[in-house]
Amino acid sequence: MDGTNGEPKTPVKTAQTTFRIVEALKSHDGATVTELATHLDIPKSSAHNYLRTLEHEGYVVQHGQQYEVGLQFLDLGGYARSRERLYTVATPEMERLAAATGEYANLLVEEHGLGVFLARERGENAVSLDSYTGQSVRLHTTALGKTVLAYLPRDRVDAIIERHGLPAKTDRTITDRAELFEALTEIRQRECAYDREERIKGLNCVAVPILSDGDITGALSVSGPVSRMDQERIDEEILPELRRAANIIELNQTHS
Repeated sequence: MDGTNGEPKTPVKTAQTTFRIVEALKSHDGATVTELATHLDIPKSSAHNYLRTLEHEGYVVQHGQQYEVGLQFLDLGGYARSRERLYTVATPEMERLAAATGEYANLLVEEHGLGVFLARERGENAVSLDSYTGQSVRLHTTALGKTVLAYLPRDRVDAIIERHGLPAKTDRTITDRAELFEALTEIRQRECAYDREERIKGLNCVAVPILSDGDITGALSVSGPVSRMDQERIDEEILPELRRAANIIELNQTHS
């Protein structure tokens, strides 16, 4: 592997094309053979062969002329998540956190330089969001991701920025490297991170780290609409609940 970018020295082009097809089906919410061939700049015959093979293996389904990602991926995702010890020990506390705050409780881990929502629990007042379990997000755009970055070694953060950049999701997203590192220093000092409409307009979030022997294993957050997630409520209600939950998760992660 190329240690900086994680790129293989001798990539298998058919494997790359297969996964690019799957990603294209996801990003387009389904596509026809022609649409897929045009998007990936490959012959229609090749696109058709890949799709038919994926369909035969159960990873793609066809509805009329449209091909979509199949539920076979859900089996793989569920299996991968079940192997994460953090998910197992965090779930009960996330349920309590969502119930106590009435908002969304979120658990995120870093993989390949991106943040992956390992679990989400919805409180009774939580608003509908575009996020879902398994979704990958840029780490610098969320309170969860910035928390993870704050506790990673500097060279690892540099490598992540080189690989994924600092693109904006909203006009409040941090897109400057120096500004980001300044923010990460503040996060370590106060042991929490904020996302004030940096990924989704109208949404605020606060996150705390989950550590094991000083190393970051994930981040826990509560997110909700700006109208309910003001600083007073965060300081007096949300943060104490978050820190209580993170403390219990850390203990169970280490000792159970």
